[in-house]
Amino acid sequence: MKITIDTNILVRVFIDDDPEQATLARALLVKATRIVIPLPTVCEAVWVLRRVYRLSMSDISDQLERLLLVETIVIDRPALIAGIAFLRAGGDFADGVIATDGRDKGGEVFVSFDRGAVNRWRRMGGNAAEPALMLSAG
Repeated sequence: MKITIDTNILVRVFIDDDPEQATLARALLVKATRIVIPLPTVCEAVWVLRRVYRLSMSDISDQLERLLLVETIVIDRPALIAGIAFLRAGGDFADGVIATDGRDKGGEVFVSFDRGAVNRWRRMGGNAAEPALMLSAG
């Protein structure tokens, strides 16, 4: 069975707040031969885990890193890794995903008004700038 999972499945696997649904979600993932996890699913899950369940960035990062160990999971691994790195550096998971996806699709510079995200991407070896700098440069 090849499946694409929604945010609520991923959250149930991470959080056992509804034991019946968590059991079903885990059984489904064990039975699946291919588990596709779109990046928006992970971005939503991170938001839910932070805002609703108040998990720490470290706890969320640990949970996400476990996804990298499951061979049947199909996910944009470089973007997931960048998102985790942003989380561990105190930033927003989605910013890491966005910067990586943009780079992989040919964007040369990650541009944001968020100075923290720009600096994180630079520290990770990426090219990043604030809009004003981009406009004054050329």
